[in-house]
Amino acid sequence: MTLPLFNHLTVDVGYGTPPLPNWQPVAQRPLLVLVGVTGVGKSTTMQALSHAGLSYHLLPDRRALTDLIIIPQMQEAAGEPIEPVSDRRRRFAYTRDYRTHHAGGMGEALASLFIDTEVTPGLLIFDGLRGANEVSFAATALPHAHFVVLEASDVVRVIRLMNRNDPFDVIAARAAGQPAQQAGRFADLALPDAAALFSEQEQHALLELVDAGDVTEAELRAALAIVVEERRNYDPVATRRALEEYAAERTLVVDTVADAPHDVALRIIASLRRTA
Repeated sequence: MTLPLFNHLTVDVGYGTPPLPNWQPVAQRPLLVLVGVTGVGKSTTMQALSHAGLSYHLLPDRRALTDLIIIPQMQEAAGEPIEPVSDRRRRFAYTRDYRTHHAGGMGEALASLFIDTEVTPGLLIFDGLRGANEVSFAATALPHAHFVVLEASDVVRVIRLMNRNDPFDVIAARAAGQPAQQAGRFADLALPDAAALFSEQEQHALLELVDAGDVTEAELRAALAIVVEERRNYDPVATRRALEEYAAERTLVVDTVADAPHDVALRIIASLRRTA
């Protein structure tokens, strides 16, 4: 596939060379990057930032850059038809292949963007980076970027992915006293890697949601599959350490379980003001 010299992703965002008049590299723009895997609360945080009065423009997100930049490039390199891919595991495979050619992964895709400053001035937000390689590249390539690491335990992520709003401690309390064979039931979900990520209490709590009829076993299995697959590809601890090494003064770490969304938003806004 032969791409034009400049590719519009949206009316005000594109990539390629040379840039059009009035288009500025994202590296020269004020930018807030949300860092975290699925279910840590990125969308909720952005809503809270809006409610708290922060004015920003949302860039095409991680999924959009994967669809519009990464997957087409990998399909072309493999001699495959350029076509949309919805299957999550195939998408992970393409992004892994992309990292073999672009060590910065999604960080490189983000850094390649240009913004039409006449259409979109002001603060930009990107949702989001995940791996240590991505944030390491972005921290160096995007000197005006600020990073917010959003953290949540794997069990909370599973609960959120099933669209449950119950705090984990409430769910765990309901599961207290379950017999030990629950662990065997968890292994029977046909996800052998999942059991290693969760304590016995967490396994009981998740299975209690099924037993209570709050979710189906298929819904639990699907949510677990996402968390397991992401843990194969991304190490949240290594990602946080990379930011602490390369951009400590531009990085804020928040726990989206311990802190309410509004409090998270206020902390982010305060951090931006301190480093402005």
